[in-house]
Amino acid sequence: MTTPQTPIHSGFGPASNATEVTENVNLSGKTAIVTGGYSGIGLATTRALARAGAEVVVPARDMVKAKAALEGLDGVEVAEMDLVDAISVERFANRFLESGRQLPILINSAGVMASDLFRDADGHEGQFATNHLGHYRLVCALWPALAVGGSRVVTVSSRGHQIAPVDFDDVDFREREYEKWTAYGQSKTANALFARELDRRGQEHGVRAFSLHPGQIITDLARHLSKEELDGFDAFDADGKPKIDPEAGMKTVEQGAATSLWCATSPSLEGLGGVYCEDCDIAVVNDNELGRKGVASWAMDDEAAERLWALSENWTGRSI
Repeated sequence: MTTPQTPIHSGFGPASNATEVTENVNLSGKTAIVTGGYSGIGLATTRALARAGAEVVVPARDMVKAKAALEGLDGVEVAEMDLVDAISVERFANRFLESGRQLPILINSAGVMASDLFRDADGHEGQFATNHLGHYRLVCALWPALAVGGSRVVTVSSRGHQIAPVDFDDVDFREREYEKWTAYGQSKTANALFARELDRRGQEHGVRAFSLHPGQIITDLARHLSKEELDGFDAFDADGKPKIDPEAGMKTVEQGAATSLWCATSPSLEGLGGVYCEDCDIAVVNDNELGRKGVASWAMDDEAAERLWALSENWTGRSI
């Protein structure tokens, strides 16, 4: 059953933070995986899940950095995985499956933004390969641990999806000139479409999926941007510190993690899925202007979602 893309008035809002949305959540005895869970929003997400009692597995390309960031956190383990490397994703998933654990929560938080052109081993454009194909592979490989009933898969998209739909005629920028923001927008639209189709396919197995915009937060995700580009976002105050204005979408990392956590744990979302969320609620559909609150209709298009799945299945050789 398709969930309406309409707010449910959750009781939370733009300023809600990770602690608030998980205050009454008990995850004792449950396992969660958080990609990108050792920096920025992902790290705040990992901490909140661990505080709620979950056993959290954090896949990491940089094991040294991850272990340093997560040192001292009880119930958190780090395992090697490079999201853009298909073999690495497969190995990580196989190790997890061999542990015999079920996976009620998977949060796909890792990503790359507005980078120069790079390609994966198969020649696919790097932002699409990292942000979408890597998480598609991961979900497919972990499916036996997810498809046990009651699991949620949460994929961090972005308001950047409003920049561009998926260009199915030239996903990899073979014919058109590479433009890093268009590539980023396409990959973030893919995140939302993936969640929608995954939810449709996963419902009969008790798996629900969500995508979301976390907010505008200055983290390591912005490492590929120049000072001039950052200045153009008007994201810093006169002292050079990030502006915090949740109503305008400018959040702390704790506030940025809140919507992911709400999607992953909120009882109010029981029986719902396939929707794009922001500010700890289901977002409205809004096609008016770039940078607006809400989700572009192209990111909720069921035909495009099914087409993206078929493309991903063909390119990776994997499905659920």
